[in-house]
Amino acid sequence: MTLWRRLVGDRPIVTRLVLAVAATMTAVLLIAGAFVFWRVGYALNRQLDQDLDAYQQVVQRAIATGDTPPTDTPGQSYQVYDPRGQVIAGNAKTRLADQDALARAATGTDVREDVGDLLPPTDHPYKVVVAAVDAPRGNVVVASAISKNKHDEALRELLLQLAIADLATLIAASLVGYGTARAALNPVERYRLAAENADGAPLLPVATGKDDEVTRLGHTFNALLERIRQANDRERQFLADASHELRSPLALMRTELEVALLRPRGEAETTTTFESLRSQVERLITLSNALLDLEELRASGKTPHDPVDVDQLLIDVTSRFATQADAEGRRLETSALTGLAITGNKHWLELALANLVSNALQYGEGTIRVSATGTHERTRLAVSDEGPGFPADFVDHAFDRFTRADTSRTTRGTGLGLALVQAVAEAHGGTSAITGAQVVLDLPTRPAST
Repeated sequence: MTLWRRLVGDRPIVTRLVLAVAATMTAVLLIAGAFVFWRVGYALNRQLDQDLDAYQQVVQRAIATGDTPPTDTPGQSYQVYDPRGQVIAGNAKTRLADQDALARAATGTDVREDVGDLLPPTDHPYKVVVAAVDAPRGNVVVASAISKNKHDEALRELLLQLAIADLATLIAASLVGYGTARAALNPVERYRLAAENADGAPLLPVATGKDDEVTRLGHTFNALLERIRQANDRERQFLADASHELRSPLALMRTELEVALLRPRGEAETTTTFESLRSQVERLITLSNALLDLEELRASGKTPHDPVDVDQLLIDVTSRFATQADAEGRRLETSALTGLAITGNKHWLELALANLVSNALQYGEGTIRVSATGTHERTRLAVSDEGPGFPADFVDHAFDRFTRADTSRTTRGTGLGLALVQAVAEAHGGTSAITGAQVVLDLPTRPAST
């Protein structure tokens, strides 16, 4: 492993993959080649032993009967030795057995030997078997030999062919591995170049019509980049909204303080100044909370899908404003039991309805009605009052941030309440709409019993 790490180091992934393929193929080819060489060598050796055994039987039979063995057998030769190890007969041009082999054969043990090497090649390699024979002239030792020239040539040719085939296979496998790795990593390189040359959060050039790992990775990264882009847009929008809306109350507060410091003021004037400052501080707090609520909703991603009891939701919202409504001499009514449930986030739904009820209390007239109607498919949450409602020219952009129906409702607000209502509706897969003095959230629903 250490050697592999030193060899690979910090090389490119393509190079590492090609080296891994080459190393693996080398090991496989060496093992396969060794197996083939062993099997062919085993078969050739077995055939050579069979030929040698057959020739030995012919020679020993002839010597035992006093005849002369055949001498016109190319590649086969024999020698006969007396008890002193001297050659007394035979057709071999060189001595076939040494004294040690003769001594062991004289004791009645057959001796087999291979003479010569496969590599480097030997001029006259052969295999010999030495055995004692009871001849008419007395006990002699006979050495029967068979040439290994063709045997060794066949094995050397096999080695050469295996080397050429293995080298060609290794080169082909390396080229295929390089091409495969290059084709697999080209999309990654395109992604890198696209990200490097783009500003902000770019979209990667993902191929269409494919469903491989790299393509899915590209889609995942694009989804991540899109979320980053949306988060950046929300951040810029939040900063722009905050700076735009906070500038006026802060400037007014600074003016109030500067004027207060110009000269000593009486108790009534001081009280008026502090009341004005408190009003601006409350406006800042309301504005900040609205901005944070809206940003939290938009940044929260998918809304939790928990069952929300509609009846309990209406009760919770109206109970919060019951005291304020009584103090203003207004009636706050809710619809009868609906038995409906909404799959969503109770906190955000309650916040949306609370905004609508608060707006109705501040800007509306007469009785405020909070109702819910629906089926298995949709649920409509509505808040209405008996006032003149929104101007017709305001309805089209009523849900935009920082828009106010100043012509009909003169009290200053943040202009974020309806934007928050629409964001809650969209987060739940629904819509919001205005009809006269009624605001409706049209949301998916389900039976409360399920």
